Amino acid sequence: MRKLLLIACCFFSLTVFSQDENPVTVGSNTEQQLENLADLQEGESEDDTYLQSLVQFRRNKLNINSAEQNELRELKLLTDLQIINLIRYRQLLGNLVSIYELQAVPAWDVETILRILPFITVGTVVPFGIDIGERFANGNHSLLMRMQQVLERSEGFKRPDTVLNRYPGSPQRLFFRYKYTYRNLLQYGIVGDKDAGEQFFNGSQRYGFDFYSFHLFARKLGPVRLLALGDFTVNMGQGLIHWQSLAFRKSAEVMAVKRQADILRPYNSAGEFNFHRGVGVTVGSNKLNVTAFGSVKEMDGTLNSDTSTTNEDFISSILNNGLHRTPNEVGKRNSFTQTTVGGNISYNSTGFHLGVNGVGYRFSTPLQRNLQPYNQFAITGKDWLNYSVDYSYTYRNMHLFGEAAMDKNNSKALLAGMMVNLDQRVDASLVYRNIEKSYQAVYGNAFTESTYPNNEKGLYAGLSVKPYYWLRVDAYADVFSFPWLRYRVDAPSTGSEYMFQVTYRPNKQVEVYTRYRNENKAINLSGLNLPTRETVTRPRQNWRTQIAYKPSRDVTLRNRVELMWFDQQVEERRQQGFLTYFDVAYRPFGKPVSITTRLQYFETEGYDSRIYAFENDVLYSFSIPQFIGKGMRYYVNLNYDVSKKLTMWFRWAQTIYSNQNTIGSGLDRIDGNRRSEVKIQAMYNF
Repeated sequence: MRKLLLIACCFFSLTVFSQDENPVTVGSNTEQQLENLADLQEGESEDDTYLQSLVQFRRNKLNINSAEQNELRELKLLTDLQIINLIRYRQLLGNLVSIYELQAVPAWDVETILRILPFITVGTVVPFGIDIGERFANGNHSLLMRMQQVLERSEGFKRPDTVLNRYPGSPQRLFFRYKYTYRNLLQYGIVGDKDAGEQFFNGSQRYGFDFYSFHLFARKLGPVRLLALGDFTVNMGQGLIHWQSLAFRKSAEVMAVKRQADILRPYNSAGEFNFHRGVGVTVGSNKLNVTAFGSVKEMDGTLNSDTSTTNEDFISSILNNGLHRTPNEVGKRNSFTQTTVGGNISYNSTGFHLGVNGVGYRFSTPLQRNLQPYNQFAITGKDWLNYSVDYSYTYRNMHLFGEAAMDKNNSKALLAGMMVNLDQRVDASLVYRNIEKSYQAVYGNAFTESTYPNNEKGLYAGLSVKPYYWLRVDAYADVFSFPWLRYRVDAPSTGSEYMFQVTYRPNKQVEVYTRYRNENKAINLSGLNLPTRETVTRPRQNWRTQIAYKPSRDVTLRNRVELMWFDQQVEERRQQGFLTYFDVAYRPFGKPVSITTRLQYFETEGYDSRIYAFENDVLYSFSIPQFIGKGMRYYVNLNYDVSKKLTMWFRWAQTIYSNQNTIGSGLDRIDGNRRSEVKIQAMYNF
């Protein structure tokens, strides 16, 4: 019976499977997730760990017959329901004999298999036994160097040396990363980063780069399952108390609603805020694991002098942008020390997980926010505490998960979700959250509408239908409320968001998707000089159609058209936006050179009708610009493999505005209507 099933799978796969020999790229749904994240955070992520993981898996493919749950989660391409079904399939029928057999695994479809195909293999399970010497001797070294610069001089670089409020450093941004990896079992490295305007080996930066990061991370050292030294991230539960790795929110990938990652992960990116610096370790067996970590890290903040009788200084705001250019910014650097300790105890079996989590913080200088109506529940004092219980359970075609949390003041937060495979062609997801208005977490990052998990109640429902192998329909609805005031919303409020997307893939050469998204959220009315302002619900609608076509193996063409409507009900507040671009990617098979280019036109009437667009960039670098105003943009990326060890990248991008004579504001203001950026990167593998 199994032989007949395998023959049928192989026959079907010959018509739909194709190995992509091109460099690692993200899919259209992942692009949407990154765009939504940039919109929520109003900036691009500097955490490129996800892209590094994909490259590592491509070079050292994951054996699907021996991969554990956490290793499969690292791909971020599979749901827990799919992972559990794969493990149960192996337990029932033994190891897979072919990649094509994955089509027989419940909840797995052709689209999922195509996405993970470049990163997995099927092989014989080899008994594990690798000594420390081999790990340090037989791995791969890589050295990456990157320089980027905006060619037009902004106001901060024009001011004379006698002016304090200026950028004393060079306009180049510099980045380097050395990394050693042995499969997924050992890695260590060092990172250096200098932002544009920061000094380099002079002034306030006598030691060169403004930011340095070092890490050593190992897996499977006998009873030590994970060991982190130096810089690392911590991820617990569903993000209600602590989650530092890249995590997506709502998108067309309606089943990607669960946070999933190792509790400890190495950190070697350019971001200077969202990580810990110290030591972490996980010990245990396949079923029972104990994790403990400790960190001491200098933090940036605004230090205020207390003029009251206590005469104790305090931190009024924590800064996370990592910029140290002007004397004011340099003065806020390392303003206080954050000491963090925490841990987790978890029990895991096939289909069941239960974890207990806790994390505590101690600040060398107390926190005391500038009191506003919306932030009266913000973290204050010299210490903070969060703890939670998280769970997951898989029963047949249904996967349940969730987390219940409390903070130091006994404020509560709850998140519960479900993913279910209703049919071979139908998947559904459900997420409920109920987070009290006073709940706070320093590094919270859950599946919520707000950036941080607090002051929110909501219910999300997603549905994915694949009636034919060439057609997919994804939709979600999310209704939510905020029991207390929020930033720029001076009253309790409600909101909703809906998305509907149809994807058409008639063959390997063509992909078309069209998406409609509607969001309704409250915001203050402007122009009123009162302690609190009247709020109104302002709808934001978005429609996008994107077409990708491969006329040949070496060439990919892509076109996007996007429209934005904001608050169409009131004429004086109405805004509209439009964006369209055309991409050409030329990646000749077996050749050392590849080129990608884009020509784009955009026209938006203001900040509320802004549009984000994901761009191809050099390896390990994100580019998701925000477009406001009217103009053209184009870029050209060139990738050249000089040798088997040395690879070079060059990127040129320019935006030309047709309705303004200045770009930006303050010290970042550029006189003129053009903004040009050049980026050069080299990576040497040895």
